[in-house]
Amino acid sequence: MTVDIEHPGELLAYLRRAGRIDSGETPEIRILAGGVSNRTVRVRRASGEAWVLKQALEKLRVAMDWRSSPERVHREAEALRWLAKLAPAGAVVPLVFEDLSNHILAMQAVPEPHDNWKSLLLAGRLAPRHVAEFGRLLGTVHRRGCQAGPELAAALADRSFFDSLRLAPYYQTAAERNPAAASFFAQLIEETRGRRVTFVHGDYSPKNILIRLDRLILLDHEVAHFGDPAFDLGFALTHLLSKAHHVPGCREALLDAARLFWTAYAGEAGEPASKDDLPARAVRHCLGCLLARVDGRSPLEYLTAGERDRQRQAALSLMDCPARSPLELIERFAESTALRP
Repeated sequence: MTVDIEHPGELLAYLRRAGRIDSGETPEIRILAGGVSNRTVRVRRASGEAWVLKQALEKLRVAMDWRSSPERVHREAEALRWLAKLAPAGAVVPLVFEDLSNHILAMQAVPEPHDNWKSLLLAGRLAPRHVAEFGRLLGTVHRRGCQAGPELAAALADRSFFDSLRLAPYYQTAAERNPAAASFFAQLIEETRGRRVTFVHGDYSPKNILIRLDRLILLDHEVAHFGDPAFDLGFALTHLLSKAHHVPGCREALLDAARLFWTAYAGEAGEPASKDDLPARAVRHCLGCLLARVDGRSPLEYLTAGERDRQRQAALSLMDCPARSPLELIERFAESTALRP
């Protein structure tokens, strides 16, 4: 990379050179922490306009050697262009510019104040209206993506970033560490690669939701692709169930949130929710993600050792005879992890 946006001097010179800001302008530059796969910087201009710049890393900032082409940032830019059409108004931020040679994109920054939804949930601050909106947002994107036709399918046909950032580090790594689940994951990976139904976000979780003026704003679209909506459902349910397993005093509320998410999604999604065997496939993806977020390359950092063990055993036992629907899975996961007295 010829520019490192985390070096303010380099970034300032780059923005001036590219004509993104005036030659005499010196905006406020702040490095944003927390991401493992991108350099992320907030730029605030004197006019009050603010951008978030992202530059994809080839080697992710994790303990294991985990690599993915930095060109994936351009997949995120393409996803932003499509989400402007597919998502409800205000649910995603507009793309400002894209730089193909330096693998940089800029999007409008979400105005402050705002909260990260993951942080709120881990603090026990759960609002059912946010959960319902979380389900409806995904349902809307899946429904409209299903209706978008061949143009969307062609634009997001490449799934190499989904493979390198999801299927390989999550499912394949978890299978290697749990040989008893190898055949389950092999079948799941095969059927996932074989389905092309709608826009799939690939990272649909509370971590990637900001709440501003009581509305949800969706971030981080670099593994978006045209594929199986069941992955998004299983991925999202995993985060709600894992937090139900972890957050003291909010277990029943978070189990209810998982139920509400599914019912809100199904009520909004329409055709994608009724296509093929989506509920059963969502269950299998949830089980795969529950195990992968313990034994994959990106384990959930907030789970204790005991919680990781219980989640692993619950996922492995439930894989032997998977539930037929997410609602049934939620009940069986609660029982398997002894969340109830």
